Amino acid sequence: MAQPGEITPYDLLGGAAALRRLVDRFYDIMASDPQAAAIHAMHAADSTEIRQKFFEFLSGWLGGPSLFIEKYGHPRLRARHLPFRIGDAERDQWLHCMDQALAQTPMEPALRAHLQEAFARTADFMRNV
Repeated sequence: MAQPGEITPYDLLGGAAALRRLVDRFYDIMASDPQAAAIHAMHAADSTEIRQKFFEFLSGWLGGPSLFIEKYGHPRLRARHLPFRIGDAERDQWLHCMDQALAQTPMEPALRAHLQEAFARTADFMRNV
């Protein structure tokens, strides 16, 4: 949790509006890029709910309001993703979409590099096969 006066990645990104654009871009890429077909198929046809949950999770993960925790409790990322087969290919497809979304979202290069590294570590942690 961010300390009072601390500038967080959430702040550097531009807050809720910028985060919403990043999340929407990520899911738009996942839905349209043939390289992401396998992970897109793991999601419901209507992505409204997952977009909202991802936005809420990332808000707290980036140091902004802890929206996800307030609604659902601890994220338990690995447990929530266990029903899905996540190997190297799925991790790489997810990162492909996120890297594109980050590249298309205005931010300082240092923040982009920090986020890419953090997302890569987290995506690698999510592998379960």
